Amino acid sequence: MTGAIRERAFHAWLRRTLPSTLTPRLPMGDDVAAISLGRSRYALLTTDALSEGTHFLRDSPPEAIGAAAIGASLSDLASKGGQPRAALMDLLVPSQTPQRWCERVTSGAQAMCARHGAEIVGGDTKPARGRSVVGTMFGLRRGTHLPARRDALAGDIVVTTGSVGRGGVAAQALRNPRPSQAELTALLDIEPRVVEGAALAGHARAMTDSSDGLAEAVRLIAEASATRIVIDEARIPWAPRVNRIAPDRGARRSIGFYGGDYELVATIPPRHLGSAHAAVDRVGGRLSEIGRVHPGKGAWLVPETGGRQFPLRAPGWDPFSRRLPA
Repeated sequence: MTGAIRERAFHAWLRRTLPSTLTPRLPMGDDVAAISLGRSRYALLTTDALSEGTHFLRDSPPEAIGAAAIGASLSDLASKGGQPRAALMDLLVPSQTPQRWCERVTSGAQAMCARHGAEIVGGDTKPARGRSVVGTMFGLRRGTHLPARRDALAGDIVVTTGSVGRGGVAAQALRNPRPSQAELTALLDIEPRVVEGAALAGHARAMTDSSDGLAEAVRLIAEASATRIVIDEARIPWAPRVNRIAPDRGARRSIGFYGGDYELVATIPPRHLGSAHAAVDRVGGRLSEIGRVHPGKGAWLVPETGGRQFPLRAPGWDPFSRRLPA
């Protein structure tokens, strides 16, 4: 449809249109908004919405929906090394929605908050045609450096936490016409890398999360920092089931870069690489080196089989063009 909303284009319009005098350190469109409190302290604010049909299905466990709504915003905080403090939650639901469903969503959200030292302090409920859950997080960051997407420099090493492709594997499972409760839950199984983010923030130059997929995360950093980022496909830590369900490399990239991983993708100056690994190891995380930042433009992939690198075109998550199977 001509003129239909496209998420990234709308974000670009927001950056051009809205003033950002309160958040000069992190421009509009980064993972969070950062408001200086003075003395190297920042208040971090972020929000995320999950809607039925796009992020969850009617039979998805309510507790898992609530946990994911908060987990998505916690992942954004983690990408700047934030310490979670408080959350707001909004429920937009049809008027005939059972109250018990809303209670179970809230219980799941509060449990996710409690795991990371935060709590729900308010929110809103409104009638709507479909079900949506919005999680808004407030956190704090102490330190002189906030790793913005625009901060990558040529020579930096690109790293990721955890594994790549868990979200794509979960989405593939929903092609089953009658998905199990375990399969419905898997797509909502967000493990925000809060402790890893706090450990990495002092060593990373740029950082974002991979909620929209590794390829999209790399593209966003390359675009924001006006650099060329080259990823080595052979070094990507694919989630175990990616290779098992992908019949060829093209399918593996499609599944693996789908989105929903909620890992952290960062660029590290070479002199800080050892300390970054040690810091993540100390909190029980895992860091993989997958590429490098170069002068130039764009995100590129070196095929596992070798040969010429090609543009890394992300089949990553686009909420306005993708829907889950009904």
